[in-house]
Amino acid sequence: MSDKNDAGFAPNEHLFPAGRSKPEKRYAWLVWALAAISFGYAFFHRVAPSVMVSDLMAEFAIGGAMLGTLSALYFYPYVLLQIPLGALLETFGTRMLLTCALGLAAAGSFLFGLAAQIDLAYLGRILIGVGCSVGFLGSLALARRWFPVHQFGFLSGMSMFVAMTSGMVAQAPLAYFVDEFGWRSSLFLLGGVGFGLAVLVFGLVRNAPSSQPQISGTGFDKVAFFLSLRRAATHREVWKISFVALTLSGPMLTLGGLWGTPYLIVAYDLARPQAAFLMSLLLFGWAVGAPAMGWLSDKLGRRKPILIAGSFIVCLMLFSLIFIPHLPLPTAVTIFIIIGFSGGSMVTSFALVRDVLPDTITGAAIGIVNALTVASGAVLQPVVGLLLDLQTADNTASYTEAVFRQAFCAILVTTFAGLLVAFRLREK
Repeated sequence: MSDKNDAGFAPNEHLFPAGRSKPEKRYAWLVWALAAISFGYAFFHRVAPSVMVSDLMAEFAIGGAMLGTLSALYFYPYVLLQIPLGALLETFGTRMLLTCALGLAAAGSFLFGLAAQIDLAYLGRILIGVGCSVGFLGSLALARRWFPVHQFGFLSGMSMFVAMTSGMVAQAPLAYFVDEFGWRSSLFLLGGVGFGLAVLVFGLVRNAPSSQPQISGTGFDKVAFFLSLRRAATHREVWKISFVALTLSGPMLTLGGLWGTPYLIVAYDLARPQAAFLMSLLLFGWAVGAPAMGWLSDKLGRRKPILIAGSFIVCLMLFSLIFIPHLPLPTAVTIFIIIGFSGGSMVTSFALVRDVLPDTITGAAIGIVNALTVASGAVLQPVVGLLLDLQTADNTASYTEAVFRQAFCAILVTTFAGLLVAFRLREK
């Protein structure tokens, strides 16, 4: 019988001895940090199109729907790979998978940057999505192997913090770079960073300390994996938790990842770098809210009230943004920050999975929840783009503030549906 859990991660039973040397401790942090930075690189790619909207639409002569599809193509392979990745990481090791993935993301960046037709840009974005899929679960796999179990939650939160910080850098600083050097140059730079990270991961990361059994590249139990996946996929509670989680992450991925920055440019006549900086505060809210909500749910010993409150506040903020015209800029920015902070309550959905589902399917269920959380961006980004196009008769991308606010109703509807489902969640 395999000693791995259903996510594919082996239990961290071989903890470092208390007297381990400082060099060993520092090396453990280096190994984890490279994976966390790789996740930050992935999140940078995730939200980078938000500051290239006008450039990409003009370059490829496309409307909002096609731009939303271009951005969302990152998410499709990313989502599909999340579920099997846990087992693959334990079978082949984080070092090799993450190295290859970063190389693919870098190649996709160069292809996107060189694309003269939209089809090549699509392919480049797909390769970026594939290459960026390993960072988060890779950082968790290394945290489990290199650190004591009581530090796992902290390191998971820190991985998310690194990602959100990277997302903030992908707003105003990237907008300045795009204004100065062009969107193609920014993708070439990202390609170079990706190849550099791949070299560092290959040269410095080890899958496990010498005191633990080493990953051999064999031993993937297909029968056990697909059995646990089938059981999780047929469990009603898994889908309820997943739906609530994806409706909480959707506003962040749709507004912070693509449409929020152009909305601020149009609604408040802002320069692109200024609008990008203000939109990055939504990601800052998430970066603070996620660990804060996780801590609060642990303190209360409850998950469901946190998810209900988070969904309700996000709904209230979206309603205010959409149906109160001509909001002062400070008020609008405050709304975005609150959306990010409250949306960060999504992280408690993973704890709820562990609380209410059988241990035999917990790992597979977390994979499904994580995949669908990211899928919200794949769905909502093109949907909002399509609604923008439908309201613009000449399809010239001359979107107004009112057009944006009406298109954002799609986000509000999904979040409200998530609120209704949150009331039906089961909690011990």
